[in-house]
Amino acid sequence: MKNIRIIPRLDIKGPNLVKGIHLEGLRVLGKPESFAKYYYQAGADELIYMDVVASLYGRNSLLPIIEKTAKEVFIPLTVGGGLRTINDINAVLRAGADKVSINTAAVKNPEFIRKAARKFGSSTIVVSIEAIKQPDGRYLAFTDNGREHTGLDVFEWAKRVFELGAGEILLTSVDKEGTGLGYDIELTQRVAESVTIPVIACGGGGRLEHIRQIIVDGKADAVAISSMIHYDVIANHSLEGDFSEEGNTEYLKSEQTFSRVTPVYLQDIKEFLTNNGVACRFPVGCEVFNG
Repeated sequence: MKNIRIIPRLDIKGPNLVKGIHLEGLRVLGKPESFAKYYYQAGADELIYMDVVASLYGRNSLLPIIEKTAKEVFIPLTVGGGLRTINDINAVLRAGADKVSINTAAVKNPEFIRKAARKFGSSTIVVSIEAIKQPDGRYLAFTDNGREHTGLDVFEWAKRVFELGAGEILLTSVDKEGTGLGYDIELTQRVAESVTIPVIACGGGGRLEHIRQIIVDGKADAVAISSMIHYDVIANHSLEGDFSEEGNTEYLKSEQTFSRVTPVYLQDIKEFLTNNGVACRFPVGCEVFNG
């Protein structure tokens, strides 16, 4: 059985790690470099950096953060948000990223996927699909953190990006994202069964059983996690930095977390999955922050 990858997703606005619900209402959590280093030392398989306001400015502004992270983190790093040209991709790869995630540029010009895959290799190109379920039961793809309608059927689009040479799909359920109510199993299963490239499930994890379900029932090859592990760091570990001036941090001072999300240490996720028949990679000699 192949090892399932557990991938912390870090949504970034400016210099800050943020988290929202349905990709909106962003709250400042801290410095992404600090969280990334923590997750690397705790045994994460990969990391995802997503510039969640890049579409507003037409560019990705993560280069300094990528450079800092790459000096201390030695697992694959995927970077997305605002990447619209070959030069954009080249810039983040040169800064230290291993893979890139594209969405808007791929929707506007699907041939960009083929061009990027030929230039950098399919394994470098991840296509992000933001899915919203419609009242009639259809799943449609969106861009700009679920705000911009594309009219594309998610499953038809997934097949097309696979045919164009994408190496992976980052599949986010906007309906579920940040809610702690569980991943969208139907969405993930149907996409996973329609392509032969890995599908990373994202959006909705609130407790350990949700992760097992999206792997076993949803057929996900990897799981992107944010709220559960971010809140564990905030509640139980001390990271460098003073975030008192970084924006909306009042809820952190109250020591309250979202009621539907159970904070969990990253290695506990892997232990739970292993004990329930899901193969995970346990790196030898990984370090742990005890706060």
